[in-house]
Amino acid sequence: MRIPEFIREGDCLGFVAPSFGCNIEPYKSAFRNGLKKFQEMGFQVDLGPNCYAGEGIGISNTPEKCGEEINTYFSKKGVRALFSCGGGELMCEVLDYIDFEKISKEEPKWYMGFSDNTNLTFLLATLCDTAAVYGPNAPAFGMEPWHESLVDAYALLKGERTEIRNYSHWEKESLKDAEHPLVPYHVTESGCIRSFPEQGFNVSGRLLGGCMDSLGKLVGTKYDRVSSFLSRYGKEKILWYMEACELNVMDIRRTLWQLDEAGWFETAGGFLFGRPQCMGEELFGLDEYNAVTGILEKYNVPILMDLDIGHIPPMMPIVNGAFATVHSTGNDILLCYDFGK
Repeated sequence: MRIPEFIREGDCLGFVAPSFGCNIEPYKSAFRNGLKKFQEMGFQVDLGPNCYAGEGIGISNTPEKCGEEINTYFSKKGVRALFSCGGGELMCEVLDYIDFEKISKEEPKWYMGFSDNTNLTFLLATLCDTAAVYGPNAPAFGMEPWHESLVDAYALLKGERTEIRNYSHWEKESLKDAEHPLVPYHVTESGCIRSFPEQGFNVSGRLLGGCMDSLGKLVGTKYDRVSSFLSRYGKEKILWYMEACELNVMDIRRTLWQLDEAGWFETAGGFLFGRPQCMGEELFGLDEYNAVTGILEKYNVPILMDLDIGHIPPMMPIVNGAFATVHSTGNDILLCYDFGK
C-alpha cells in the first residue's frame, strides 16, 4: 500500500469538487474560512475550477469536467494533498472519466473526503494501492473553533498523530445553517459503543470501507476489484468500516447481504460501523443493530457499532488502505495506525 508523504507548513494544498461544490451557504462561507485558516497556518492553497461550481446534477459540474479536475490535480506537481469540497449524490458517474491507471503511477498524495467521496477513497485503495482518508470535507475546517476531530485529521495528515481515540459526545442536532456557517459541532449526546461480543478485544488488519450508499452501487461493476485486492493482501485480515447516510434499516441489511454475496468479506477480521442516519428506526422488528449482526455474525469476528465514523459528527479520520489495530475496552476505542506495513 502506497502511503503518501505527510504535509508540512509551506506545502500547497489542493481543493477539488468531484461531488458537490461550495456554491451555496453555509458551505461557501465555511469553505472560505477554512482556506483562510490553512493560509494562516503557513500553507498555500490551489483551488480547482469546480470548487464553487453548481452546474452538475448531484455533483458540482458535468462528470467529464469533474473527472478532468481529479486527473489534473493528482498529476499536478507541487500539490501535496487534496481535500474534497463536499459529498453529494452522483459521483459514481464521474468514475468513467478518472484515469485510475495514471493515478496509480503518479507520486501518491493524500486525498480526504467522505460520503459520496467513497467512490474515490475506496477505489484509490482497491485500484491504485494508494491510501486515502475517509475524513472531513473541506468546509468543516472553517468552523470556529475546530472540534477535536478536525485537529486529529489535520495532525494525521502532518504525520504527527498515528493514534486516534473516539470522542466523548456526538451531535444530534446541528446548529449550522446559512446564517451561522462557522459554528462548531453541537455535541450534546454521550457516546455509547455497542460491541459484539461485549468483552474488550484487540484486532488488527487493513482498513477498507466507506459509505454503504456508495459501496453497494460498485458491486458487479468494472470498478469492483475487491476480489483481486483481497488476493494481493491475502495474508492480512480486512477491518471493514462502514456507515449509512440515506439507507433505512432494510436497505442496510440488503446492502450487507449484497456485499457478502459478492465475496467482499471473505478475509474479514472485524467490522466497524458508524452511527447511521436512521438511528432509532425499526421496521418489521428490524433495528440498526440486528440489520448488521443478522448478516455478519456468522464470521465470528468483532463487530463494533455506533462509532464516530461518517455523517453524524464528529468523525474519526479513517485511513483507507492502511494497516491498523483497534483496541476496544468498554466505551473506549483506540485506533493505532502502522504506516510501515
